[in-house]
Amino acid sequence: MKGARATPRLVFGSQVSAGDRVLPEEVAVALSFNGTTQAVMMATPADLEDFGVGFALTEGIARPEEILSVEVVEVERGIDVQVWLGPEAEARLAARRRVMAGPVGCGLCGIDSIDQALRDVPGVAPSRFRMSPAQVLAAVAALPGEQRLHDATRAVHGAAFWNGRVLLAREDVGRHNALDKLVGGMLREGIQPEGAVVLTSRVSTDMVQKVAMLGAPMVIAVSAPTVAAVELAEASGITLVALAKGDRFEVFSHTDRILTEVPHVG
Repeated sequence: MKGARATPRLVFGSQVSAGDRVLPEEVAVALSFNGTTQAVMMATPADLEDFGVGFALTEGIARPEEILSVEVVEVERGIDVQVWLGPEAEARLAARRRVMAGPVGCGLCGIDSIDQALRDVPGVAPSRFRMSPAQVLAAVAALPGEQRLHDATRAVHGAAFWNGRVLLAREDVGRHNALDKLVGGMLREGIQPEGAVVLTSRVSTDMVQKVAMLGAPMVIAVSAPTVAAVELAEASGITLVALAKGDRFEVFSHTDRILTEVPHVG
């Protein structure tokens, strides 16, 4: 399986046994734009073209039409994702250019100021997209079926896009990386963001920023959000659904997109 490797280990329980366990790979992935490294992430080495495109969009480096090409190059100690941008993106890139190594799934790499970390994001365009409670639960229930790497390793995050069904899903050891890969995959496959982003992780401010940059009107997560994430979702016009497990969930912003069943009066 791409992005995973069988690794020898000993199992201690009622007895000791030897064998292999499949674990996710984690490599240094440089994200380079027009020949200059913008960030170095520890990431799963799969869907890296999607990663480069998604990172460029969600971090405000480039708009889709400004991305000219993406090439994945293996280097001595990792992988360099080389993204080439049109001249319109140069000034934007220069304003925040610096090399920075981040931990697994770092969501703020290449940022050196509070203003950049808390940057304004565009509001999501008005949308007629709505979901019933049953559809919210169905979207969450469908996510495990798209997590093949997680099934094999139990050690990665997932992000999917749902509109009646799961249209695309991506996985990575980092939750931000998984979301960036999803965004990049949607752009490359021409999937319009009229639907819900479904996450296996908690929802922090930077995750909401990335969803806003995609333009999706709803995000659904199995874990809780932060206060700042709720405030940003409200300001950006995003419906934030969280703690979606089993037969319940909680809605923290723009609750009007969740249809409530009205009892029939005979």
